[in-house]
Amino acid sequence: MTRVVAVVPAWNEAGAIGGVVDDIRAFDPAIAVVVVDDASTDDTAAVARAHGASVLALPFNVGIGGAVQTGFRYARDEGYEVAVRLDGDGQHEAGELGKLLAPVRAGEADLVIGSRFVDPDGAYRPPFARRIGIRVFARLVSLLGGEKVTDTTSGFSALNRTAIDLFATEYPHDYPEVEATLVALRSGLRLVQVQVDMRERQAGTSSITFVRSLYYIVKVMLALLVASLRRYPRLEAARR
Repeated sequence: MTRVVAVVPAWNEAGAIGGVVDDIRAFDPAIAVVVVDDASTDDTAAVARAHGASVLALPFNVGIGGAVQTGFRYARDEGYEVAVRLDGDGQHEAGELGKLLAPVRAGEADLVIGSRFVDPDGAYRPPFARRIGIRVFARLVSLLGGEKVTDTTSGFSALNRTAIDLFATEYPHDYPEVEATLVALRSGLRLVQVQVDMRERQAGTSSITFVRSLYYIVKVMLALLVASLRRYPRLEAARR
């Protein structure tokens, strides 16, 4: 039986994390759930444990990229064959995990991204600044990676062992999803995108303001250009 782990990064998500864990367990009780608590100052870790998740409690805040990579290193070191990633704010619907897992389990993909934009008529309508950033990133990653991508800011994904090994070693730490998509393509991973629905965050407030969105766009574009100059090991031979 394939061992699957759900990696859930969380920072001050005590109001949402219990529901996230419950939803994953309701989808498939066999999926192990590990919450990576990024030095929260609230009861995120305690709530996650109370709902049955294992918790990796980081001693200080490392940011979303560092928290996610910690989860992937855990998946690698514990021998999991498949990992799924969901955010701790409740916007990713665990009921959609079947769409992400199917291509991985069929051996058709190394990395599956849950995209809001595969279907042009999808319901998701981001704010103006975020919409511009999403479009710019998608076009730039498509150009640099040599493959069309639609949603480079999605943190909803499924990975096989090859992708777990890659991201346990190579994973950006600051606003990571966009650059991680390029790393995957440049490393030769087979990428599949599936249309998913996402909810609004279930509690708390987003740290991404209009000004932060503009800063994010500029900083990530520079990171992508630097990443495009790096040489990554091609992983086709190691795929399993």
